[in-house]
Amino acid sequence: MDVYEAISRRMTIREFEDREIPAEIIRKLLVAGLQAPTNDHLRQWEFILVQDMATRERLISLINSSRTKSDAETLVNQWGMTDSSQRDMYLDAIPKQYAMLFRAGCLMIPCFRPTGELLQPETLSSLNSFASIWCCIENILIAAAAEGIFGVTRIPAEREREHLRRVLNIPEAYEVPCYLALGYPAPTAKRLKQHEINIEEKIHLNAW
Repeated sequence: MDVYEAISRRMTIREFEDREIPAEIIRKLLVAGLQAPTNDHLRQWEFILVQDMATRERLISLINSSRTKSDAETLVNQWGMTDSSQRDMYLDAIPKQYAMLFRAGCLMIPCFRPTGELLQPETLSSLNSFASIWCCIENILIAAAAEGIFGVTRIPAEREREHLRRVLNIPEAYEVPCYLALGYPAPTAKRLKQHEINIEEKIHLNAW
């Protein structure tokens, strides 16, 4: 599969088969991630693979596991969402936040070393390390798609940040950009319709 096909195949999946991802494939995905561009050439990235289910359960214990589609509808209405594709995505995603992490074939916690206070950057350049880790994550997702593996990210809520650090013994110098759940799609996994984009409408020559 060439890179364009892998990019085209990549999609967010929140329901997985009860099937582990072989260690050699996880290693391939991480090698792909480590090929991503980095702000300082040091690639100060670490990856925690949470395969022990008791640890995984403790790790995600702060995430609401009982939200229903009705709860999700209340939230998207409060948020004022009117676009049908966007609403469908949130209505599908909100009730699955706990299960998608717990049932993933691999739950990965990427970590990166920021150059300053992540939530109080002094300049745009202060976010270089944050931008770099997301390039790494995208490489992992594209490589995963080439293997028939799909994933989903969840950015930790504020109260989850210190909980993650405590449970996984993450050093103070590192931050977690997201939970990264990967797995083989369940036969019933929802594949949501994407917005159709006309590339010509996105290109601006010389100025906006």
